[in-house]
Amino acid sequence: MVQPRSRDVQVAEIAQNTRVLRSRTWDRLKFEVEYARQKGTTANSYLIQAEKSALIDPPGESFTDIFLKELHDHQYFQKLDYVILGHVNSNRIETIKRLLEIAPQITIVCSKPAVNTLKAAFPNQELNLYAVRGEEVLDLGKGHELQFAFTPTPRWVDGICTYDPATRILYTDKFFGAHVCDDPIFDENWKKLDDDRHYYFDCLHAAQSKQVEDAIDKLSRFRPKWYGVGHGPIVRYSQSRLKLEYLEWCEQQETQELSVALLYTSAYGNTATVAHAIAKGLTDTEINVESINCELADPAEITAAIEQCDGFVIGSPTLGGHAPTQMQTALGLVLSTASKTKIAGVFGSYGWSGEAIDLLESKLQDAGFAFGFDTIRVKFKPTEEDLQHCEKAGTEFAQALKKAKKARAPRQVVAEVQSDRTEQALGRVIGSLCVITANQGETPFGILTSWVSQATFTPPGVTIAVPKGRAEGVLDQAETPFVLNILREGRNVRRNFIKMTAPGEDRFAELSTETAANGCVVLLDALAYLECKIQNRMDCGDHWLLYATVENGKVLETTGMTAIQHRKSATAY
Repeated sequence: MVQPRSRDVQVAEIAQNTRVLRSRTWDRLKFEVEYARQKGTTANSYLIQAEKSALIDPPGESFTDIFLKELHDHQYFQKLDYVILGHVNSNRIETIKRLLEIAPQITIVCSKPAVNTLKAAFPNQELNLYAVRGEEVLDLGKGHELQFAFTPTPRWVDGICTYDPATRILYTDKFFGAHVCDDPIFDENWKKLDDDRHYYFDCLHAAQSKQVEDAIDKLSRFRPKWYGVGHGPIVRYSQSRLKLEYLEWCEQQETQELSVALLYTSAYGNTATVAHAIAKGLTDTEINVESINCELADPAEITAAIEQCDGFVIGSPTLGGHAPTQMQTALGLVLSTASKTKIAGVFGSYGWSGEAIDLLESKLQDAGFAFGFDTIRVKFKPTEEDLQHCEKAGTEFAQALKKAKKARAPRQVVAEVQSDRTEQALGRVIGSLCVITANQGETPFGILTSWVSQATFTPPGVTIAVPKGRAEGVLDQAETPFVLNILREGRNVRRNFIKMTAPGEDRFAELSTETAANGCVVLLDALAYLECKIQNRMDCGDHWLLYATVENGKVLETTGMTAIQHRKSATAY
């Protein structure tokens, strides 16, 4: 049997005017910690050739030579108008540089953060740059009117995905891929990819599951048949299933018993690389990690993460002998918010000094925090040995977290144990996630609930339990109209009603809505809605139990699934 070459480029026409160029290697790429399975990988690029042509996601420097040779041999670059970048990093810069030497006429299409990265990488060169935010359309002709979605995550702050309605391919860059290298271009044997896809998610996305959910929510406005992924086989036969699996994996991360807030900024990508290695060690030990790039997050998000976590890890580069302003702000929030029972960790990268790391360490030590691992200091770009050490540090932190929780657990008397068990049992009662919308004077009102049940057939009616104080003056009178919006799995509408809002802030501002016949708001991203009218209200301790009749209703998404709220205890929503 002839052994495959260590690297090659596989080219195939996959749709109308569309080719895939799969740069392949059967070797482990040393610079990527997530390639630990040593199954090789493909770096997928896509070429759309209509009246104008666009190259989507050229590969990194490991494939630059063989990729450009393929473009040259087929003269693809001569009529190349656009290069679309799902993200920009130092690994991809070399290929972009060489592309510009061959085809200086190209326009680079990317997000605004990526524009800033490219300007810094090419300080003395005038680039043709086109920044997209998600509302633009790039018309290549012959129906290829490309649309975009800005999908930033802590790891790829400049991420965008591209949708081609002519072929219904959604080019997803780092989402939905797998690090495997073989001949099949499509995922005909998708069942065999289950483990590799889950492993890919755990390595790349587990620590940023909330942002992945947000990205999937943004991508739901498209109707793709295929995912043109950045790595592995094109997702053609299991697109719906893989999307649901991603949402399930995100939910699994969020329901882990112990959680860590991982806070950092990264000037050149080195601190971020360290952060991801620590996160991998944590997630491998079944710890939920909320990874927050403090350059993208507002103080309220950071504060909420600190309050809710069991431990936190904070990392910073050193710039001009100081920590970046965002990290100084994050440190201040930690010192003013975090209880001293939380386990802490510090890491960072530096060039000629490491004052920022020393600052974080000394401030947290002076405040009395216990550390889950020895402070990590990485000079310049982390080596593979550095990253292995960081993964072990993440595992060590997880063990310290579990030990601390066990030490804090009070000895319970039998009655308390039984109470605990009862709360856990009651928490297994599940309900459909819904948003009740009504009118508070002239202002729309919304409240999230999962305590809903059908109550009657004739007339059709429902019962809803709402906490006292949350809907006073809105849902406390008979004949009051409201809309029950039944949420759809996979869309994060609920986040608009979980987060705290400032006085006067409109919760509905970023949502697609219309007005129902009864004058209340309908959420168009819901699965269905019911127009209701309150008939009776009963006092039930800390809740009001409402009985309402249903006067009208409509299913908005016939193929969707109802979002369900799962709880581990009856003591919280």
